[in-house]
Amino acid sequence: MRAYERLIKYAMVPTASNENSAAVPTTECQFNLAHILVHELQEMGVKDARVDDKCYVYASIPATPGYEDSKVLGFISHMDTVSDFADHMVQPIVHENYDGKDLPLGESGRTLEVSLFPHLPSLKGRTLITSDGTTILGADDKAGVAAIMCMAERLMKDDMPHGKICIGFTPDEEVGGGADHFDVKGFGADFAYTVDGGAESEIEYENFNAVRADVDFKGFNIHPGSAKNTMINAALVAMEFNNMLPAGETPRDTDGYEGFYHLTRMSGNVEKANLNYILRDHDADNIARRQEIMKEIAKKLNEKYGAGTVNLTLKEEYRNMAEKIRENFHLIENAKKAVKKSGVEPQVVPVRGGTDGARLSFMGLPCPNLGTGSYACHGPYEHATAEGMDIVVDTLTELVRLYGEMK
Repeated sequence: MRAYERLIKYAMVPTASNENSAAVPTTECQFNLAHILVHELQEMGVKDARVDDKCYVYASIPATPGYEDSKVLGFISHMDTVSDFADHMVQPIVHENYDGKDLPLGESGRTLEVSLFPHLPSLKGRTLITSDGTTILGADDKAGVAAIMCMAERLMKDDMPHGKICIGFTPDEEVGGGADHFDVKGFGADFAYTVDGGAESEIEYENFNAVRADVDFKGFNIHPGSAKNTMINAALVAMEFNNMLPAGETPRDTDGYEGFYHLTRMSGNVEKANLNYILRDHDADNIARRQEIMKEIAKKLNEKYGAGTVNLTLKEEYRNMAEKIRENFHLIENAKKAVKKSGVEPQVVPVRGGTDGARLSFMGLPCPNLGTGSYACHGPYEHATAEGMDIVVDTLTELVRLYGEMK
């Protein structure tokens, strides 16, 4: 099977994770794909493929004779998808010889438009894979899973010399739990790559520092006819808090290395209200500054309305893996070589998000991120190309060769 054919197969297995669940994994359906992957690996001849009780899939391909002393390389992708646009089974559509123009997505009423996705003309002539427009495609990260599986199959069939290769598939990455129970020591790799990026040319090792901010507002409700200097409307205080944040620092207003405040959820009435934010910045000093700004706003509002009106809770989610990858920069240099060998020009870009690799790097497994040949993740416009995914498989295979030579 080519990688895009595996993507189609895996995309039709529901695996949405659930941020409101305390279970591990957060949804039982993720086990369905895990068992499929273990079965396929075992059919290839990967004897130790297994899934543990927390839905982590582990497998390894032994070194070829004479390469037992090579560095051990790992490849990791996640099996879950976001829950948005995932309320029914994905129906992938294959568009052969795509013309690079606006493309209606099934009967959904949605159109993949060049005006919104200006890279589309560069995909002209390729085989494009989309959903029917009513769901995500699930290429984040089943395209990565598919590429690793194709690489594994290639290694099991070919006689290319290589060191030991470790394979890992994680649950719950989309809800921030992908690395929570990952057995770094048992995985056994010296270095690894997550395959969880965008275009096939992309290499990523600078991700956001990430902080979650939950802000609770306590109001004082009284009859509005006698509320003069007495009522505290929690919903209005919440609006005031948001308006005191720096203007022009939202995801819509920022790009590249620019950080942001992102309001993800709001609720409230006169008596109580709540705002949920994610704070993101590549620079450690800047993410600290963003937290201090929120603390100062909360302090001012408490001085204005009374102590306890605003309660701010900040929680670090992950850090920029660059500080760990710079110590092992051969991972980036070799990735550049592998991408170029596969026929495209490598592009080192910052991750405007996070990956399992960000946390794994701080758990002792240096782990930058590679592209998957897919685009526009987390929505119904998600798409991938068969040719791009083939390039990813070639890139992974070339990395195996390069690290086989590293004793």
